[in-house]
Amino acid sequence: MAKPVCAIVGVGPGNGAAFARRFAGDHRVALMARGTAFTGALASEIGDARAYACDVSDRAAIDRALDAVAGDLGAVNVLIYNAGSGSWGTVEDITPDQFETAIAVNATGLLVAAQKVVPAMKANKHGVIVVVGATASRRGAARTAAFAPAKAAQRSLCESMAKHLGPAGIHVALIVIDGVVDLPRTRQAMPDKPDDFFVKPDDVAATAHWLAHQPPSAWSFEVEARPFGERW
Repeated sequence: MAKPVCAIVGVGPGNGAAFARRFAGDHRVALMARGTAFTGALASEIGDARAYACDVSDRAAIDRALDAVAGDLGAVNVLIYNAGSGSWGTVEDITPDQFETAIAVNATGLLVAAQKVVPAMKANKHGVIVVVGATASRRGAARTAAFAPAKAAQRSLCESMAKHLGPAGIHVALIVIDGVVDLPRTRQAMPDKPDDFFVKPDDVAATAHWLAHQPPSAWSFEVEARPFGERW
C-alpha cells in the first residue's frame, strides 16, 4: 500500500526542513518553496520526496504546484502550511504593497492551498491541515503593522476551517510559534543567547507530526511552541 502524501508549503533550512525529515518516515513528501535549489538537495537527502517551485504570493503558482503534486504523488493527505514571511515596521514605515504581500503569503496563500486539497480529503473522509502561526496573531506590536494583521487573518481562517471541515474528518490545527527559531542566521544575530533560548525546528516538527496523528475524539486546534525561557 502506498504511503500517504504530505505537502509542505514553505520549505527552508529551519522548520520546513525539519517537517520534511520528520514526515518522510511515513509519508511521500512534496517540498514546496519559491526555488528548488535547497529543496531539491533536501529531497535527494531524505528520499521519497520531490521538490516543487511555488511562490505562495502567486495564486496560479500554488494551483500549478499542487496539481503537479497530485499528478506525481497522488492526493494530498497532510498539508503543512509553513509560509509566513512579512515586513517589519510601524504604520508609518510600511507600504500598502508590503501589507498586501503579508496578507497574500500568510492568509490568501493558505486559502488557495486549502481549497486545492480539501475536495480530495472530503472524498477520503480524512485529512490534516497544519498551519504554522505566530503570537503576532494575538497582538499588534508597534513594528508588526503588516505582520500581525496577516497572522491574525491566518489564525481566524484556520479557526473557521477547523469548525467547517472537522465534521468531514479533516483536522485543522495551528502551531503558534512564540520564540526565535534556531537557525544559523538567528544564532549569528544573537550570539549571547544560550542554547535553550531558541525554538528547535525538530521539536516543532515532532509537534506537527503528533497533531497529524491525533485521534478524532481528542483533536487539538491550537498548540503553542515556546521554550521555557520565552516571556509570555
